[in-house]
Amino acid sequence: MISNQVIQNSIDELRAITKVDLGVFDVEGLKVAATVDEIDISRDIIENFASSPADSQVVGGRHLLKILDDGEPAYILVAQGPSDDVYMVGKIAVSSIQNLIIAYKERFDRNNFFQNLLLDNLLLVDIYNRAQKLHIEVECPRIVYLIETKIEKDNSAMEMLKSLFSSQNGDYITAVDERNIILIKALEKEDDVETIEKTADMIVDMMNSEAMMNVRVAYGTVVGELREVSKSYKEATMAMDVGKIFYAEKSVISYAKLGIGRLIYQLPVNLCKIFIEEIFGDNVPYDMDEETLTTINKFFENNLNVSETSRQLFIHRNTLVYRIEKLQKSTGLDIRVFDDALTFKIALMVVNYMKYLESIDY
Repeated sequence: MISNQVIQNSIDELRAITKVDLGVFDVEGLKVAATVDEIDISRDIIENFASSPADSQVVGGRHLLKILDDGEPAYILVAQGPSDDVYMVGKIAVSSIQNLIIAYKERFDRNNFFQNLLLDNLLLVDIYNRAQKLHIEVECPRIVYLIETKIEKDNSAMEMLKSLFSSQNGDYITAVDERNIILIKALEKEDDVETIEKTADMIVDMMNSEAMMNVRVAYGTVVGELREVSKSYKEATMAMDVGKIFYAEKSVISYAKLGIGRLIYQLPVNLCKIFIEEIFGDNVPYDMDEETLTTINKFFENNLNVSETSRQLFIHRNTLVYRIEKLQKSTGLDIRVFDDALTFKIALMVVNYMKYLESIDY
């Protein structure tokens, strides 16, 4: 429902222009908003007028008019003043507030519609019928961005996103929990993968610079129809989870670029345990020291090139070889050999996945 403050602002603006005092009451005669401290009219008069079939009434020189919502009285407007145009000003105020009610209801209904759409709570026929009523284009390329703010019940992030993305352009912003904001972004035909990623980067940069928030953004794949939006949302949700486990250093994660992390994320836990036991036996590397992890990651980044890795780590080549051989003794895998490097890389990702599962269990 429209807030009292919005109604107050609306009649204050009219009062400033027309010099006609206005008051808005609910159908039980309680004041909602007014341009003067007191409007001398009883609750009984307002209640009786609200239940009468008349659309307007004059009582003691004051004009009473009904503000309707779906054909039923929602508020009663009282206009008073010395001007002969009091009735006309009252009608303008009624029209203005009724339009505000419609706009706010549509905004609420759209939010409700997209939340249910994302959660697959709508039948196919309901999607198309409600989309038509809410003036939402059905066939339009869209993508879902999931923005994790890490701060619960913080409206500043939501308001900033609304200032960046407008529903007039077909973009809609909603939330299904207290920590994650969802952007359903309408795309142009010329928008490519690079443009989509730039949008995610822009969100991260803006949140960081303007709202002083470190956010993480994940996004799904492009869908062509409204009914497929939930698919893109599920992909974005998976991308967010997989990103936290395997790509914690990244602030932007794309579902299409999850690679082997997505495969491991979908493996049964029992299969992961069997795989780890086969590779490491009793020497599962749950807690590797920072130096070893840095060495391994840099070695993989440089495509198993010993010389380049030692140069970037600012260590002697023999020191790097010593670390690799030490790792080989503890795990049985020589990461200088491609097959062993691949096995170790996958095994390390599986270990991280299992650590993540243990953390959320507790």
